[in-house]
Amino acid sequence: AYSLKTCAIIPVKTFSEAKTRLDISKTQKEEICKAMLEEVLITVSKSRSIDKIILVSKDESAFKLGRKFNTVEIFDDESGVNHAVYLADQYTFDNKYDCSVIFPQDIPTMKSSDIDNLLGFCKSENSIIIVPSRQLNGTNALVRRPTNIMETQYDRGSYTFQLDAANIVSQKVSVALIRRIMLDIDDEHDLTFMLNQNEKPDFCKVISKFCC
Repeated sequence: AYSLKTCAIIPVKTFSEAKTRLDISKTQKEEICKAMLEEVLITVSKSRSIDKIILVSKDESAFKLGRKFNTVEIFDDESGVNHAVYLADQYTFDNKYDCSVIFPQDIPTMKSSDIDNLLGFCKSENSIIIVPSRQLNGTNALVRRPTNIMETQYDRGSYTFQLDAANIVSQKVSVALIRRIMLDIDDEHDLTFMLNQNEKPDFCKVISKFCC
């Protein structure tokens, strides 16, 4: 079967400035953000469907992590996720990618099989797939084929803005509810939920060292 040239785009906010809703020390926050990004990178790099990972950030420690996974580094002054994605879109266009999927840095319980399942739904040209967050207040994965089919709407809050923008440009928009991709870590409640679910025991052990 013809396989699509597909990349993953991960916009990364500077670790020390991320996760303002976590009520723990700055150092703990940085460690947790770093551990989550690394787990996401490990997972994405093991996916059979992804050819390349693009990191968009200004955090040198994020790029350093990315080098272990041979990521493309795009420097960004962090003027919002939409701008970060826009920069990555230019790269995907220039390098003739057929399809891209955007993941946040904070969905560490996702597994490689979840990514393969998600991209397995991307059957036709001009299609968009959205995986919302658990509370339906954000977008935890956005698949676009072609990669520049729509401008993203991350800074508006709810994933419904993303959905509206998608419906304007494509007749083939779907919402995929993939449990482990839907869990993003924003506050203590999410952390506790993740540790209780214990989908990835080794990773959860690392995280509980930093926060509990």
